[in-house]
Amino acid sequence: MVLSCCLLAGTRAAASPSFPSSAAIRRRGHRPLTVSVVPLSPSQQWPHGLRFCCASSTSSSPPPPAPPEEPDDYELLDTTGNCDPLCSVDEVSSQYFEANYKPKNDLLKALTIIGTALAGAAAINHSWVAANQDIAMVLVFAIGYAGIIFEESLAFNKSGVALLMAVCLWVIRSIGAPSTDVAVQELSQTTSEVSEIVFFLLGAMTVVEIVDAHQGFKLVTDNISTRNPKTLLWVIGIVTFFLSSILDNLTSTIVMVSLLRKLVPPSEYRKLLGAVVVIAANAGGAWTPIGDVTTTMLWIHGQITTLKIMQGLFIPSAVSLAVPLALMSLTSEANGSSQKSSSLLSSEQMAPRGQLVLGVGVGALVFVPIFKALTGLPPFMGMLLGLGILWILTDAIHYGDAERQRLKVPQALSRIDTQGILFFLGILLSVGSLESAGILRQLANYLDANIPNADLIASAIGVASAIIDNVPLVAATMGMYDLTSFPPDSDFWQLVAFCAGTGGSMLIIGSAAGVAFMGMEKVDFFWYFRKVSGFALAGYAAGIISYLAAQNLHLSLPTSLAEIPFISGS
Repeated sequence: MVLSCCLLAGTRAAASPSFPSSAAIRRRGHRPLTVSVVPLSPSQQWPHGLRFCCASSTSSSPPPPAPPEEPDDYELLDTTGNCDPLCSVDEVSSQYFEANYKPKNDLLKALTIIGTALAGAAAINHSWVAANQDIAMVLVFAIGYAGIIFEESLAFNKSGVALLMAVCLWVIRSIGAPSTDVAVQELSQTTSEVSEIVFFLLGAMTVVEIVDAHQGFKLVTDNISTRNPKTLLWVIGIVTFFLSSILDNLTSTIVMVSLLRKLVPPSEYRKLLGAVVVIAANAGGAWTPIGDVTTTMLWIHGQITTLKIMQGLFIPSAVSLAVPLALMSLTSEANGSSQKSSSLLSSEQMAPRGQLVLGVGVGALVFVPIFKALTGLPPFMGMLLGLGILWILTDAIHYGDAERQRLKVPQALSRIDTQGILFFLGILLSVGSLESAGILRQLANYLDANIPNADLIASAIGVASAIIDNVPLVAATMGMYDLTSFPPDSDFWQLVAFCAGTGGSMLIIGSAAGVAFMGMEKVDFFWYFRKVSGFALAGYAAGIISYLAAQNLHLSLPTSLAEIPFISGS
């Protein structure tokens, strides 16, 4: 009989750990599944959407069309042509779920968490916290951060852990502060600073999502025509490098990895190209104030300015990409035969007014630094201005067409990474509490006493960002060193921006771009460590050396923008 299994899937779908593999299902005696691809009507399409219909291979009904020539172009197909368990929302997965679901386990987990929380609350004496505030806050931060690092193992979302950690830290701060009014005032100041970053990210993510919904990036991908492996390696790297400087590195990675699925069939070479995307996205995001969340944080808080960061970090960022590309070009994967392209690339159609939306969206992102320089207002105001213009524009060009609702801002808001924004909120509030308590200043004094060289401190931050998320690292650094210690655009802040942005490429878990690549292409940690980490480390070291050499030789990126008065001070 035909298994009723039709659903919509986008290019960003990720495999769920809740269901067994296809092979595991077959071992349990279920019949293998075949897949047919049925195009959607315009009213049913999602962005990048496809409909997958699964049927048993022994069905008496007419056989479905043959599977696509390159099955991994579609996320929900495995290499054998069988339907991935993620799309098997049918009697097979239902039977497996019913057979293996154990509600008692979930109840025990919930009771354990509640019991642990109550025990911790009872164990901490109010007077002890007041007398040992620093120790209590460090313990809570360490426990919370461990929960974030081991998110996958503990099955707790890091956004929820970050929010709980932030609230607990501020509760402890309110107990240990001279008075509750002092803690409230510190919290208000921290919230004011954090909200600027949150609003900026919210606006930027929405603008990028709208452009992506209109297939605006198709203009970029359509111009990649080469199939020579070595040439394609460099083209992908350079395109991602500049794309990430305008977008954020996470979005650039998603766009480019989706493109690779349509350009290159499943192979070790495609994984290598995906690794190039990760390195290029992180390198490209480091030299502009809007390319990476850490550079955005430094820019908003005044540690760096637009022109200086572009002049100072363009060459090191380019070197940190060029060195890995040159080394990867010597590998056997990059010296194979030419790659065969997929027919799916030409089948995608740009949404109505896609070029217009792309132009306005990119213009809105680029205009933010200029808006800040012209008005003196915080960058998030310029981002909200661009979002408002794009909102009105999309409402106007799609007015009266019910089938284009997905192209409007309300639908885009439902697709952005809200949990990522909440994670940033929790982390930044947590770091703000440590700063208010003076703990970060004590740490800075310790580092200054034991590591007198600021360049080594910045380099160590980059290495740590390969293991620990770079957002809290940079936030902590901003709290440890104020602008009196290192003035705006000093070598220290520029090197922190570079190292925190590019250091995450050394491990696949070290950046949002790497984690996205890991999920989309099912690449494991050890493959990346064996094949890519050495190249990324070489690029990281070469970038630092080139930055220090350029500063000693007083070299920077020549640009005519220095002639424009209102940009030079932005």
